[in-house]
Amino acid sequence: MTDHRVKDFIEYCKKHRNEVDDSFLYEEDLKGFEPNAENPTYIMIDQQGEITAAASLIIDEYNRRGQRARFRIFHSECKDVSSYKQLMASLLKHTEGLKKVYIFIPLNNLPLMELMDQLDFSVERYAFLLVREDSDVPEWNIPQDYRIQAFRPGKDEQIWSEVRNAGFAKLKGNETPVTPEMVAKMVSENDYLEGGMKILYHLGKPVGIVRGADDEFENAPIMNIGPLAVIPEYQGLGLGRILLRAALQFAREKNYKKTILSVNGENERAQALYINEGFRQVEGVACYEYILNS
Repeated sequence: MTDHRVKDFIEYCKKHRNEVDDSFLYEEDLKGFEPNAENPTYIMIDQQGEITAAASLIIDEYNRRGQRARFRIFHSECKDVSSYKQLMASLLKHTEGLKKVYIFIPLNNLPLMELMDQLDFSVERYAFLLVREDSDVPEWNIPQDYRIQAFRPGKDEQIWSEVRNAGFAKLKGNETPVTPEMVAKMVSENDYLEGGMKILYHLGKPVGIVRGADDEFENAPIMNIGPLAVIPEYQGLGLGRILLRAALQFAREKNYKKTILSVNGENERAQALYINEGFRQVEGVACYEYILNS
C-alpha cells in the first residue's frame, strides 16, 4: 500500500473493526500510521478504486525479538478464501527471520475462524476479556514485611522488566522478555496514569507488579489492568489478589466506574481469582498462528 491510500486504509479499519480483534484499530492506534518495515500493509481494490480487503502486520521490536508478527487487520468484504490467500502471499514476503504470524479472532466470528482453518492457521490459545462494574473494593491488607510502592520513572524500569519477565516466562503469548527501554516507553504513552504502575516488595526484594492504564470500552472510559505478575517463588501466596485490589483501589481513586483485563484460557488460577473478585467475561478470542517455513 502506498502512502496516498493511508487515509482510506484507516477508514476501512474503522469500518470493520467490530468484526475483528480491534486491539490496534482505535483512533489513537491508527494516528500517525504509515506503511513501513514495521507495518507491511496490502489492500485490494475494486474497479471503482474502493478498498475491499486489507491486511497489515505489526513487526515492531517486541514481536521481532520473539520472531513473530501480529496482524493489525486481516479482513475482506468478500468472504471467499481466495482474497485472503492473495493478501497472505503478499505479506509473507516480509516475514524473513520470523517463525510465525498470529492473529486474534473473536469467538463469535465463526466464518473467519473457518477461513483461518482453510489458510492452515491453527489455534495456539484462547484469551478472555473480563469487566468489573463495581467500584467498591474488598478490604485488603499488606502482609508484614511487604510494601507496595509506585513505579518511579527513570529508576524502576529494570526492576519492572525483571519481575514481569520472570512472572510471564511460561505464559503463552507473553514469553518474549520486555526491555527496560520498552518499560520507559510505557510512561510516555497516552494511556499512562501517574501512580498506576505499582511494584510489590518483600523485605526490599521486588516480587510483583501491576499496572492500571487508561482505556475505552463500549465508548466509555475504563481502566485496563495489566500486566499483573508475581515472580514464580512467590506465586500461590495470595499476592496476586493483593496487587489486583491495589489496582482496583487506584481505579476508584481515579473515578473509573469500570475496570477491564484479559486472561489466557489456560491460566485457570488467574481466571478463578478475577471472577471471585467480581469480574465477568464479556468477550473471548482465539489466537491463531501460522507457522512459517524455516
